[in-house]
Amino acid sequence: MTSAAIGERRLRSLPRSWLVIGAVLPLILLAGWMAVLMARSSATAVGAHIGQPAPEFALADLDGHPLRLSDLRGRPVIVNFWASWCGPCVEEFPMLRAAAQRHEVDGLAVVGIVFRDNSEAARRFMDRMGASWPAAMDPGEQVAQAFGIYGPPETFFIDANGIVRGRQIGQLNAADLERQLAQALGHPAQPAEE
Repeated sequence: MTSAAIGERRLRSLPRSWLVIGAVLPLILLAGWMAVLMARSSATAVGAHIGQPAPEFALADLDGHPLRLSDLRGRPVIVNFWASWCGPCVEEFPMLRAAAQRHEVDGLAVVGIVFRDNSEAARRFMDRMGASWPAAMDPGEQVAQAFGIYGPPETFFIDANGIVRGRQIGQLNAADLERQLAQALGHPAQPAEE
C-alpha cells in the first residue's frame, strides 16, 4: 500500500468532527488575529494626534516624584519615549539635552517615558547621557498606549496649551528636532547646530 493510500485511509477513519475542526480552526485563528490587529489599530487611533490635546498622564519619575503632564501646562513640552537598549536613543539624547538648554528661556520641558525597560538600566542610561529631565517608568504601558506608541524612540512635541504640534516616529535628527520644536514653541524653526 502506498503512503498516499495509507494517508487517505487514516483520513477516512478520523471522526467527522475532527475533520470539521481541522477545516474551521484556521478560520477561527485568522479571525482572532484580525481582531487583535483591529484592536491594536483602534488603540493607535485613540493615540496622540497632531492638533489635538495630548493624552494626560500621571506617573512617578525614577526618583519617585509625581510627574503629570498637566503640571507642565503653560510650557512647551517634548515627550520622548525611550529605552536604555535603544541604539537610536543614544544618539538622540545629546540633541534633546542641547535643545533643553537652548530653549530654557522659552520654558521648554523635556519628559522621558521609559519604554519596556527596567528602572536601574534607565537610571544608569540617564546618568551616562547627562540627562537632567525627569523620566518615568510606564507600568502596563498605559501611557504608551494612550499616545499610540510603536516603539522607541518616539517623540511628541506639545505646545504650551497642551496641544500636540508634532510627532517623530523613529530617530530624530537635528533638522527634525528644530522643525518640530518650532511648531511647539510657536515660532519659525532655527537652523540646527551641528
